Amino acid sequence: MRVVVGISGGIAAYKAALAIRELVQAGHDVHVVPTASALRFIGRPTLEALSRNPVTDEVFDDVAAVRHVALGQSADLIVVLPVTANTLAKLATGLADDLLGTTVLASRAPLVLAPAMHTEMWEQPVVQANVRTLVERGATVVGPVAGELTGGDTGLGRMAEPSEVVAAALARVAATADRPLAGRSLVVSAGGTREPIDPVRFLGNRSSGAMGVALAEAARDAGAAVTLVGANLHVPVPRGVETIEVETTAQLRSRMLERADADVVVMAAAVADYRVDGVSDEKRSKESWGDAPTLTLALNPDILREIAGQPRSSLVVGFAAETEADDDALLQRGRDKLARKGADLLVVNRVGHDEGFGHVDTRVRVLDADGVVADAAGSKASVARAIIDAIAQRLAAPTASTTPTIQERQ
Repeated sequence: MRVVVGISGGIAAYKAALAIRELVQAGHDVHVVPTASALRFIGRPTLEALSRNPVTDEVFDDVAAVRHVALGQSADLIVVLPVTANTLAKLATGLADDLLGTTVLASRAPLVLAPAMHTEMWEQPVVQANVRTLVERGATVVGPVAGELTGGDTGLGRMAEPSEVVAAALARVAATADRPLAGRSLVVSAGGTREPIDPVRFLGNRSSGAMGVALAEAARDAGAAVTLVGANLHVPVPRGVETIEVETTAQLRSRMLERADADVVVMAAAVADYRVDGVSDEKRSKESWGDAPTLTLALNPDILREIAGQPRSSLVVGFAAETEADDDALLQRGRDKLARKGADLLVVNRVGHDEGFGHVDTRVRVLDADGVVADAAGSKASVARAIIDAIAQRLAAPTASTTPTIQERQ
């Protein structure tokens, strides 16, 4: 999911780095919004390196993208740590004189706050009134705790440990999430298959597995028991999901067919259409290969069509990743593929040299035989939730007789 981490200007700002790292390692898309004062305690390069996203504290940066509200609108969770007395006052009164303030005001996402300040400040009636106001409006406040403070003082006011703040934030999201797939089983493939040329080289693709992993996480959060079949993933494996590693299309096919009786089969891997006919047992040298080497390719099995064509109770969903620039032509390609593969749903998205792959925003349209049933844009996590919602709606429909499989070419 997309997490905004706000940092206000206290000495505990350095601890935000640990929370950012933990969220990123768990597979979340983290965007850091520090106040100007926070950047005097912890450097922008550190925050960018840990979050893997650009960091700014300026409302007037990236004005064309309306960044001062766009981050809040796209957030699935906002965590502010540490929260100073000044930031508490601003949030409680709705002040928005910086990027953190506008981001919080522009969001409907759960808000988690981790205060940190000296005991005398924390115990001031006005600070406690601001905390009560924010809690009454739905914010979750974690800490502070008693311990060592700046300057050798001790007492109540120390920020809760970053891991505790992250755990509380994720629990807040889980507690408010719908679980429309509770009691269902789902298997999802992700990543890109590799076909060996020799022991060193292979034919592959640019898929990182980000979309498939996001689908696994969204299905898990929706209550499903999830198995992830990962082909050469470049992204962290989500927690709470059974993971099976594969490399080639043949291995992927075998594992997916073994689990094709799941309620939902999600073919979200970029599967190689061809494999090398005659893989060498030794590394091919330039001398043996010559100046113009030739590879003979053999057709790989069509896993999506095979699963969709067999007797099943699963709903089969495919992905069509296309470079077609025209929207109408893109959707027509999707309709054609839906019919050709025999899938129940098809997720269509556009890809390119700088579009579609990795941790980038994307747009998808979900098709069934009657037309577009969902249209979603944003982070891979938010798009994945929209796809899972479409699957859940299909399963809940009175006429639904099958369950989904998703093939992603991302």
